[in-house]
Amino acid sequence: MNAKDSLETLTQRNVETIAKIEAASRSLRTRGERIADMIALCIGSWAFILTQAVLLAVWMILNLTGWLRHWDPYPFILLNLALSFQAAFAGPVLMMSQNRQSRFIERRNQLDLQINLLAEQENTETLRLLRLLCDKAGIGRDQSSGMQMLDEETQPDALMRQIAKTSQDQAASNPP
Repeated sequence: MNAKDSLETLTQRNVETIAKIEAASRSLRTRGERIADMIALCIGSWAFILTQAVLLAVWMILNLTGWLRHWDPYPFILLNLALSFQAAFAGPVLMMSQNRQSRFIERRNQLDLQINLLAEQENTETLRLLRLLCDKAGIGRDQSSGMQMLDEETQPDALMRQIAKTSQDQAASNPP
């Protein structure tokens, strides 16, 4: 097996793992969440927008030209009521779907963070063992390369404070 086959096998396994995670998340949805997701998928499509635009145009044209009896004369109070009713229900349904997706993304971010922290710990341990082997073999290290910093464990809480402070400093120096 060459390196390309190995990389393709590894990436295929990763794709399958992600698909399993997403399938597991979908299977945990409640009936209400599934309904909200279906409605959000429908409402958030170009087909829905174009269909609604055509229906609204037909409604207004028929009521303005009087081809049929005027069931909703200008200023289209019944149409406004129907659209308000639609918005009153569509907004919360879309928020329910978005909230569920946000929870899924948060769980995925937590998983990413856990895996990254484990990888960082494994890398730190690998470097420590490599340094021990170099010391035992009498292979010198370049002290000016900054490699000693890599021996230190990453402090996530310190990094979060550093990120927050930098963000605050940038926001203060670049007001909207």
